[in-house]
Parts: sequence; structure tokens; C-alpha cells
Amino acid sequence: MALTQTNTATEFDDVIAVCRSLFLKKTKDYGTAWRILRPSSITDQIFIKAQRIRTLEEKKVSLVGEGITSEYIGIVNYCVIAMIQLELTEKDPNELSFDFVKPLFDAKIQETKDLMFAKNHDYGEAWRDMRISSLTDLILMKIFRVKQIEDNEGQTLASEGVNANYQDMLNYSVFALIKLGIK
Repeated sequence: MALTQTNTATEFDDVIAVCRSLFLKKTKDYGTAWRILRPSSITDQIFIKAQRIRTLEEKKVSLVGEGITSEYIGIVNYCVIAMIQLELTEKDPNELSFDFVKPLFDAKIQETKDLMFAKNHDYGEAWRDMRISSLTDLILMKIFRVKQIEDNEGQTLASEGVNANYQDMLNYSVFALIKLGIK
């Protein structure tokens, strides 16, 4: 593995450790209240966070005191929630145990990390030369794609589907957090 890919693996893991820690703490605090959300509501939560990032990037001022880092972390965690929700059914309970959710989180992260390394190989880590604002815009574009797929009741002609878009948004958020220096 090349040095850059080794650094990417470590940086990815460092960012995910922060996101995972927050996700697990909130799971202990709130349980899995997010189970009540329909996929379209999760997409809208991601949209709100991405739109706030874009607004902060443009206005350069936050009136509520939180910056873009916490919003990117939120996008990572909501993308994991979305991917988990896509696999669960209405027959699954709303309240899932901590011990059940924890490996689901880790599995979704691993699947997404594997995808990231496959794409990184093909794209040559182009994200390292991108602006953070471009990553924000790509996330917003992916959200609009997901909304369209949801509005089409999941029917697509040529796209990769909703799950792949959530994976891309998660990876773009991780890239932004790496570029922001989160550890």
C-alpha cells in the first residue's frame, strides 16, 4: 500500500473514531429513537446539515456557535443511520439494543471504507486537491439525487441507487473532516 493510502486509512479511522464515539454516546443517551424516521426524513436531516455547512461557508459566521465540523460529523452518522434503516424492516423493533446497533454501525463503516479505497485507487486520491466547499456541493448534489430516487419510489434506470449515494456522502464528509484536521 502506498504511503498516501496508508495515511488515508489512518486518517479515515481517526475521523470515524470521533463520529463513532458520538454516535454510540447518543445511542446510550437516546436509544434508537431514529428508528421512527422514514428514509426521506433521514435524507432531509442530511440536507439540513449540508445546507447549513454551505451557508456557513458562504457567510463565514455562525450565530449558534457550532461550526461545520459538527455538521460533517452529523452527516457521517446520519448516513450510517440511513444505511441501517434501509436494511431493517417495519417488523424490526424501534428500540434496538446498544449491542445490536454497535456492530451494524461498524459494518456500514467498513463497507463504505472499502468502497472509498476502491474509488481512491481509480481516482488517485483526487479529493486531496479539492476544496472543502466542493465536497459540500457534492454532498448536496447526492442529496438531491437521493430525493429524486425516493420521489420515484426507488425506481432507477441507470443510477447506482440510494445506498451508494449515502456511502458517497459519508466518504465526502470524512474527506472534509480530514481536510479540516479532525483527530
